Amino acid sequence: MAPPNPCLLVAATASFRTVLLGFVFVQVSLASGTSDIVLPYNITWKSIDFKTILEWEPKPVNNVYSLEISTRWGDWKRKCFQIKNTECDVTDEMKNVKDTYIARIISENQEKLEGDPEESLHANAPNFIPYLDTNLGQPRIESFLQNGTKLRVKVQDSMTSFRYNGTFQTLRQIFHKDLTYTLFYWRASSTGKKSEKTDTNEFLVDVDKGESYCFSVQAFIPSRRTKQKSPESKIICTSEEKVVFKELFFIVGAILFVIIILVITLSVTLYKCSKSRAKRNRKENSPLNGV
Repeated sequence: MAPPNPCLLVAATASFRTVLLGFVFVQVSLASGTSDIVLPYNITWKSIDFKTILEWEPKPVNNVYSLEISTRWGDWKRKCFQIKNTECDVTDEMKNVKDTYIARIISENQEKLEGDPEESLHANAPNFIPYLDTNLGQPRIESFLQNGTKLRVKVQDSMTSFRYNGTFQTLRQIFHKDLTYTLFYWRASSTGKKSEKTDTNEFLVDVDKGESYCFSVQAFIPSRRTKQKSPESKIICTSEEKVVFKELFFIVGAILFVIIILVITLSVTLYKCSKSRAKRNRKENSPLNGV
């Protein structure tokens, strides 16, 4: 048998290397089409009083993002189509606060040409139930009155971003009796706090007469396992001087009222006496009949 021709072996080896390099080049070329597509991560729901935004990373370079959201029944809707931001407001897509919502962030090539195959990556957000997962915003104190030994405080329900029949709803309209408030109150000259709870919007607590008090309120959802409490409201203090001034105002007003009544009564009495005396004098000084 004749030995192989060295020239043919060299030619065959060169041809194999060319095919191999061509195959690698094709694979690299195909891979380069998706190299700029980055998988989203750190997907986080940010929600306060039902204002809900979905955030993620990283910042896009040569890719764009789209968001799809659905209830657990699979009725997917696309939101924030091909954006360069890393957040999307989905508040208006949440029609039922007790539904479970799922979302996915789609990352795709920004410079995709017509006719190019679909090239995208997507990542799923954790499930979100607005009724359980939205954070409670800071409550506000609507009014207060310290009268003697009683302090009355009224809390204003926060207005939420959830609409029902086109009308924004308050926390109370959504949570009803599941929403409670805690009142923290203390003497301005002390650090010892007391607390009271209510499932309404008003507190009436006993305090020491003539003492200034400071207080704040906090919303609370006892049925939740997490995210039960809101931040405390701003601290408000009553003023002892104002309380004393009000009491003095009413006392002085009552005294003035009594004095005015006495003056009027005395004036009327003196007028009647004067008129009666004048009439009597006229009778005494008139000439006798028949004289």
